[in-house]
Amino acid sequence: MFEKLSRSWILVKASAAVLKEDKKLLVYPALSAVCTVIVAASFFVPAAFAGVFTRNMGDHLTPGRALLLFAFYLVQYSVIIFFNSALVAAALIRLRGGEPTLADGFNAAKARLPAILGYAAIAATVGMILRSLQERAGFIGRWVIGLIGMAWSLATFLVVPILVNSDVGPVDAIKHSAELLKRTWGENLLGNVGIGVVFGLLSVVVVLVGVLLVIPAIGSQSAVAIGAVCALIVLAVILIALVQSALQGIYAAAIYRYAEEGATSPGFDQALIANAFQPKQQDGIFRNR
Repeated sequence: MFEKLSRSWILVKASAAVLKEDKKLLVYPALSAVCTVIVAASFFVPAAFAGVFTRNMGDHLTPGRALLLFAFYLVQYSVIIFFNSALVAAALIRLRGGEPTLADGFNAAKARLPAILGYAAIAATVGMILRSLQERAGFIGRWVIGLIGMAWSLATFLVVPILVNSDVGPVDAIKHSAELLKRTWGENLLGNVGIGVVFGLLSVVVVLVGVLLVIPAIGSQSAVAIGAVCALIVLAVILIALVQSALQGIYAAAIYRYAEEGATSPGFDQALIANAFQPKQQDGIFRNR
């Protein structure tokens, strides 16, 4: 456990070093967050005023709400994948020794827009299916479906780097991502992809510190002090989320370079990346590339 946490922290620092060298990579997740909020508001505020969520509220989705939810998933996934593609494209340029501009990332994403939209449609469909199954399943069923969702996330881990770096469609990108993971994926994958865990802990620390600051602010009965503390907590959580998203994009780009090209990116130790994607052991035999 401690060895996995240590490797995870090293990976975080390696990704952070790249982000520190090119801070404009934060612009992509920031714009993505703003656009996703706008998309959510544009869908659900009118729907709420129209009473979509207060009529015929049963245990399952009605056809109308299902259609609305699918449309929301499709647009939301399209936005997220587009900005993530721009981030990964810029990160790949940086990891290969180049000096990417913001336009480089956006141009790369725009050039692959049809494939991105196709992948968004597939992701939205999978999301809707899993959502529908969860609503009909019991506790154990939901747990199993959660595992299926996790497996989908792992299988599509390298789809975005593949899309922006190869002239393939979304289906082929998904197949190739699964192939790369099957070929080089080992038990240490989750232990090494620890960026989410690290930043989850940071978020908890921020919230705990925020609570400790809010208590005296409430005691002072000062609306200004309470508002200032709450604003600081929100800003800190948003900043953590933006940095986490940027680091995950950088990490995905670095892993893609290793898995596809056999190249180690600057700042990423070759042995460490290799451990993150150890060959899978089957019947006592390691199947190497």
